[in-house]
Amino acid sequence: MKIDKNIYKLNSIELAPKLLGKILCRNINGKILKYRITETEAYYGEQDTACHAHKGRTNRTKIMYEEGGVAYIYLCYGMHWMLNIVSGSRDIPQAVLIRGILGYGGPGKLTKFLNITGQLNGENLINSNRIWLEDDNFVCKFKYATRIGINYATEEYKNKLWRFILA
Repeated sequence: MKIDKNIYKLNSIELAPKLLGKILCRNINGKILKYRITETEAYYGEQDTACHAHKGRTNRTKIMYEEGGVAYIYLCYGMHWMLNIVSGSRDIPQAVLIRGILGYGGPGKLTKFLNITGQLNGENLINSNRIWLEDDNFVCKFKYATRIGINYATEEYKNKLWRFILA
């Protein structure tokens, strides 16, 4: 069953741990692939120096200013697509990076495996038949950690425990 659309109204810091254990679903030419989410990271607002929207709205980040429930997909290092889920209210830029799924640790590996590219940027996860999330009521424990690959952020934001890992 598709995830309750109201969950996307949560801010990214609340949403990130709630996505652990949910099922990431991808329709590739009629074949439905489903994998449990094992790791997420929260990025929250223009004040978060690790967030792409830290410097304001740009062509790249404008999707982060949308209402929660859409995909924000960008190319990292010119070779790895990153899947993020926009959350919260319109005009407060925030998103949750999907860092891992069962069998595919690392955001670039999972997007490559699931054929997730920039063509899905802006996709509405609530009504899409190409990519969506499901909830099978799996209950999990998780641990907190610092986010990865954000050396450009200030010390305060580098040290936030905004990475969530299925225990």
